[in-house]
Amino acid sequence: MSNLPVAPLSAESVSPPAKELDAIATPVWLIDQQHRWRFLNRASTVLLGDSLAALVGQPLVEILGPTVAQDIATAGQQALASGQGQTQTVTMSDPAGESHHLAVTIHPFLTTGGEALLMATLQDMTPLQEVEQTLQRQSERERLLGAIAQHLLQSINSEDLLQTTVNEVRRFLRIDRVLFYSFDPDYNGVVAESASDTLPTEQTTDQADLSFMTADLMRYRQGEMEVIDDIATADLPPAYRERFAQAQIQACLSVPIVQGEEALYGLVCALNCSSPRPWASWEIETLREVATQVGGAIKQARLYHQVQQLNTDLERQVTQRTEQLQTALEFEATLKRITDRVRDSLDVNQIMLTAVKELTEALDVKGSNTSLYDLEQGTSTIYYEYNSSSPSYQGRVALMEAFPEVYHQLLDGQYFQFCSVEPNPVRGYVAMLACPIVDDRGVLGDLWLINGRDYGFNDIEIRLVQQVANQCAIAIRQARLYQAAQSQVAELERLNTLKDDFLSTVSHELRTPVTSMRVALQLLGATLNQEFDLTADLHKPKEEQSRIGRYYNILQEECEREISLINDLLDLQRLDVGNHPLQPEPILLDTWLTGWIDSFVTRARSRNQTLTLATASALPVIYSDLASLERVLAELLNNACKYTPPGEHIHLTVHPHATQPQDYVCLVLTNTGVMIPAAEMTRIFDKFYRVPSADPWKQGGTGLGLALVKKLILHLGGDIEVTSDSNQTCFTIMLPIQPALTR
Repeated sequence: MSNLPVAPLSAESVSPPAKELDAIATPVWLIDQQHRWRFLNRASTVLLGDSLAALVGQPLVEILGPTVAQDIATAGQQALASGQGQTQTVTMSDPAGESHHLAVTIHPFLTTGGEALLMATLQDMTPLQEVEQTLQRQSERERLLGAIAQHLLQSINSEDLLQTTVNEVRRFLRIDRVLFYSFDPDYNGVVAESASDTLPTEQTTDQADLSFMTADLMRYRQGEMEVIDDIATADLPPAYRERFAQAQIQACLSVPIVQGEEALYGLVCALNCSSPRPWASWEIETLREVATQVGGAIKQARLYHQVQQLNTDLERQVTQRTEQLQTALEFEATLKRITDRVRDSLDVNQIMLTAVKELTEALDVKGSNTSLYDLEQGTSTIYYEYNSSSPSYQGRVALMEAFPEVYHQLLDGQYFQFCSVEPNPVRGYVAMLACPIVDDRGVLGDLWLINGRDYGFNDIEIRLVQQVANQCAIAIRQARLYQAAQSQVAELERLNTLKDDFLSTVSHELRTPVTSMRVALQLLGATLNQEFDLTADLHKPKEEQSRIGRYYNILQEECEREISLINDLLDLQRLDVGNHPLQPEPILLDTWLTGWIDSFVTRARSRNQTLTLATASALPVIYSDLASLERVLAELLNNACKYTPPGEHIHLTVHPHATQPQDYVCLVLTNTGVMIPAAEMTRIFDKFYRVPSADPWKQGGTGLGLALVKKLILHLGGDIEVTSDSNQTCFTIMLPIQPALTR
């Protein structure tokens, strides 16, 4: 019955009418229970590619194939049995060869003539499925990139990063093998690889098998990829194709990882070994994005490792610098300790012993010693040493000529260190540092440090030894100068004692004959006065005096001068030894000075000078030794009259002290027209010193007056100052109101 021709349904027998079904854009079929077409609308011709008349009556299996026909028949039987529509998804190709995914919905259908048929409505699901596939691929792509990005955030280890990447890419592309080929100079080759579990072990690829893929690096540096769907049909050089075949690779996709300008890190290679593999554009683009992410991650990882290395190096340098600073601080403390001890001592023995002991302990060496040179004899003698185990070399004398290679450098002020080539009979193999003890005047000696044979003295240790040697040189020179100064002081004290003894002896010895001369002169004067009226003759001007009067006057003046000189010497001697007793008494300065100064006023007037006295009102009564005070003022006024030129002024002022009026009074003697040179100011109170060419009256003097004034003022508990400027000289005496013993 199935082979009998089947007439198409008439328009009247189909409800709705056939013309309405033709207007539907989706294919609509009416199928009988023998699975033959009884009706097809016009939309079906596009899908089936044949005329409607030719298809009516044809079994579905003839056109659609057994699989699709069976799926539709099964759905039809279910629809007839249930009385409800059934949907079945099938895949079929159109006349152009394009596949279509169709959703076939079948409902039971009854014609106007009462025939039971199946109505099939076909909906093309291909665009929707393509969208779904695209969305699925996009989702997988986002998952892949997200997984890689997440791993980038969690790991800075480039090896872990690359291994995770190749694993994720292989799962995403569903291929046999993915690997990362590195161009790092430290590790060139495959550093990460992921292979399918189903891949035969004989298809394992080692690093050497893929080195041919890196032959043309310039293309990769420029960002070009290698895309081969089928090695067998690709346009490749024979040798290149052979190498792929040896590696059992049938499809290849290689994407370079490039950062910056031609900075090629490596290749991400997707390999299919079981069959050719067409590479879709979305797969290529995804792998390119993966390569971009991996490139940034590798760069970041390398930068991180560089930073880590820099931090490690910096920490190491900081540690080293800290150790150096700690060592420097310890050495500085050692140097300060040595310097303080050396400078506090003027004993050469103590200086050198301190230096060798402190250096040995600070540098933790086996021993040290120091020598002093005798350059005239050409010898070096070890005077001081410090060691814990070696035999003593103290006192050993070495001739410099016997060791020219050593002492030539030391005498030139140069340090050096060396280790013994042959073992010393006592010390064995040792390392030694020799440093000269030198100052600006020359080399004084040397300083040696001894340690184990493999030890090398570093720069900071050498600087410490040099600084200690310099301090020793200063201390030795200072000690020697001190010893020389002490010898000179002792000699000067001896000479000063001899001088004082001589002056004391001479003064005492001269005082008796000079006193006798004064008595003789007095007797002579009395005799001459009786015979020649000498007193009247002496009152005449010098040019009118007789020869006897002039001779007598000269004898008397010179005798008094000698007596004054002897008295000054004796007074200075008593003041030096503290044997000059004071006899304090109350003194009204204004009353006493007014009457006492008259003789000096007359003397100044005779020299065409002006002498004035000014005392403050309500001067306090002072208690002092009147004889000593009179001696001081007399000496100062005599000097003022002696050195003041004619026509100038001498002024004596007495007033309470400006800041301590209850304790001191000031006596200020000023004379004009004369100045003391600044170079002479510090010496005017020295014994026997006279300012050169400062005596306009040519009276001469012994230079003891101001020295005696200074000592008397100090003995009275006061002080004296002198200034000289603006064509005048001023002596200021600060005299205590009460004696020093009772204040």
